[in-house]
Amino acid sequence: MPVSVASPRGLVGVAGPLRAVVAAALALEGRRPGEVAVVLADDAKLRDLNRRWRGLDRATDVLSFGYDVGGDDEVDGDVVVSLDRVREQAKRFRVRRGRELARVVVHGALHLAGLDHQSAAERRRMRAREDRVLRAAREAIAELDEALKRS
Repeated sequence: MPVSVASPRGLVGVAGPLRAVVAAALALEGRRPGEVAVVLADDAKLRDLNRRWRGLDRATDVLSFGYDVGGDDEVDGDVVVSLDRVREQAKRFRVRRGRELARVVVHGALHLAGLDHQSAAERRRMRAREDRVLRAAREAIAELDEALKRS
């Protein structure tokens, strides 16, 4: 299976919808998943990874690690998400946790596909792509909302 999902115990029903949003994000860029892992973790894990790989000693919502081993249209890599940040950002942005989880996973998948947001133009392009995928992924987001309600 090209997209695997690792989540904490008790978090059931998120794998299928997360696979769908990763595939949708990559398809928008003309790419497809090779071997992509979505890892759902906590702030401590993301802070450790952020410190180790980016030199930033703070938690973040999502980190992407691309591995250039797939074919030209295949994407390989890891998307690591802090569920703590997802919960906090959902409150701050006044959205359901499923939508925020989908947004950060889409963001991470777009990074794997080569998008970045260093300049204002890149940020606008990234946000537009995220919004487009999220509109198309309404059903998967509804499934994520239901799964996260049960957890």
